[in-house]
Amino acid sequence: MTINEGVTKETEWRIKVDGVIWKRGEISCIMWTFIASLYFKLCEFIKKSWEIGVNDPRKFIHCVKVGITLTVVSLFYYLNPLYDGVGGNAMWAVMTVVVVFEYTAGSTIYKGINRICGTTLAGLLAFGVHWVASKAGEKIELIIVGVFLFLIASVATFSRFIPIIKARSDYGVMIFILTFSLVSISGYRIDELFDIAKSRISTIIIGTSLCIIVCLIIRPVWAGLDLYVLVIGNLNKLADSFQGCVAQYFEEQTSDEESNKKMMAYKSVLNSKVTEETMANFARWEPPHGKFNFRHPWKQYLKIGATMRRCASCIEALNGCINSENKTSYDIKKIMSAASMKVGANSASVLRELAITIKTMTKSNKLDILVIEMNNGAQELQKLLKCYDDGKIEIPIMEIIEVVSVVSLLDEIVVRVKDIVKCVEELSDLAKFKPAVLAKCNKSKPADNKISPEDQNDDERIIKTLQIV
Repeated sequence: MTINEGVTKETEWRIKVDGVIWKRGEISCIMWTFIASLYFKLCEFIKKSWEIGVNDPRKFIHCVKVGITLTVVSLFYYLNPLYDGVGGNAMWAVMTVVVVFEYTAGSTIYKGINRICGTTLAGLLAFGVHWVASKAGEKIELIIVGVFLFLIASVATFSRFIPIIKARSDYGVMIFILTFSLVSISGYRIDELFDIAKSRISTIIIGTSLCIIVCLIIRPVWAGLDLYVLVIGNLNKLADSFQGCVAQYFEEQTSDEESNKKMMAYKSVLNSKVTEETMANFARWEPPHGKFNFRHPWKQYLKIGATMRRCASCIEALNGCINSENKTSYDIKKIMSAASMKVGANSASVLRELAITIKTMTKSNKLDILVIEMNNGAQELQKLLKCYDDGKIEIPIMEIIEVVSVVSLLDEIVVRVKDIVKCVEELSDLAKFKPAVLAKCNKSKPADNKISPEDQNDDERIIKTLQIV
């Protein structure tokens, strides 16, 4: 029994040792796998971040500008002469820089001016309410402050639903509510309310001024230029998509990755509404720069964008016909091919000419001729379709439905391209584009609408960045 018991104990001891070794090996393997996966994810993150900065170096420059501004504004806290001038409220200047400094110059100016106006108005109004309440006596003071806080906060919040205020002063109203609430509440316990409000407003003005100065001096990023390039790029995308869809439907080409990318480019036009509205709103706040004079008609770019989206929706319907299960016979496509391809090529030429018109800011001499050719092609296609309606050419009912749908879409796209032409012509009148002949004569002289090599490189870089995004 003793021997058996000893053997049993020894066996149990060996099993435990083996189990511990196995568990340690398993834990070590899991840790190494976790460290390796973490390392590869970190490398992938660094690679993507580097690609973003290389594709658009302005983002690297923006980071440097923010660092410079924060370093300069922090001197008001570090240096005693500056600190004695603003006191402990120097931290408000730092907070202002962090909150106000944005990527584009227009958004920085928008937030800066809104912050200054909202803070100043709210501070003065809160000080007035505090003075009235203090004269009424201690018993009624709290009631007066509470009533004014309720009324002003409610009215200001409701104003944020008004479209024009939401578009231009939403941030300022929010700062107004915040400042009025803080000053009204703190004024009930603090005696030197006016001095504190004055020092905080001065530090906010200092921080905002530094943001605007640095943003405008060091390689500014203009929201107006981004909008301008976005509209030009969308016109070219519409031209490529329309011509590609027509060619794929009637010629039944073998589509590769590049042609598919061009054909589906209209989707980015459909999704550009929010971006265009944001850029146009910020562009209104920007000073004259480059090719854009004071009070440039940025709203007209929104009208052009709206007409382009209506055209892109028709191209999307045309793209649906390509993927339709009811296929038209090759003979019928062959009959309609020449006229349809002509309409597609002419419409694409008009769109590309409009892009050149906006890019060079000159009135095109070829645009009227291209529009006439587009109209002639559409009329020729309509005459060809009437042959099917009159029964001169026999065709199965299911196939005639698809033919009529495609031809109707082509005709509708021609109409919507005309709407884009009208909007671009309105832009040329509002922005006072020079005639192309006059611009050609003044080619040897420095002209306002002449694109310098630096501006052209900036435009190409922005287009590349927008396509990646």
